[in-house]
Amino acid sequence: MSGGGEKGLGATKTPADFLKSIRGRPVVVKLNSGVDYRGILACLDGYMNIAMEQTEEYVNGQLKNKYGDAFIRGNNVLYISTSKRTLPEGS
Repeated sequence: MSGGGEKGLGATKTPADFLKSIRGRPVVVKLNSGVDYRGILACLDGYMNIAMEQTEEYVNGQLKNKYGDAFIRGNNVLYISTSKRTLPEGS
């Protein structure tokens, strides 16, 4: 039976809770143009403006560029997801 749905799950997580929980972790940011940026999520604001560190730019799955820091305007963001990418030691 699927009554309340929250039974035994604890507190309900909102998208804002998820975004707070992934700060400092590797993420993939996909833009409306189809370009992916992969790196460490440094911070973001309510407009989905994103600051990333150790950022790599992928176009059609191919690495095109590497940036130290990158800033992405929120209206270009299609989605943000956590990444399985492992970072080199000492990064």
